[in-house]
Amino acid sequence: MLMAATVGTTLRQGLGIIATIVRVVGLVIVGILVAHIVLTLLDANPANFLTEFVAGWAAQFNLGLGDLFTPEQPKLAVTLNYGVAAVLWLVLTTVVVRLLRRV
Repeated sequence: MLMAATVGTTLRQGLGIIATIVRVVGLVIVGILVAHIVLTLLDANPANFLTEFVAGWAAQFNLGLGDLFTPEQPKLAVTLNYGVAAVLWLVLTTVVVRLLRRV
């Protein structure tokens, strides 16, 4: 009986750690997407290393939504497309974390 309680407690602790890791990774991805939006809106130099780095990672995490909206203004397109991706990452991360913590 004591052994089963220990296993259950250890499993819950492990899932708690995994939930925390998922939350941190999700927030980092959202941060990258938001940073890309901000750099675009502020007309950051596209040849700058930081801008290239953020844009490259943002393109990897945009969930295929890089061309969901196609307004004529490029800044609006980046804001809408990457903003939707950021919101979806945030929602997805929140749902997964809550499911992990419920187990």
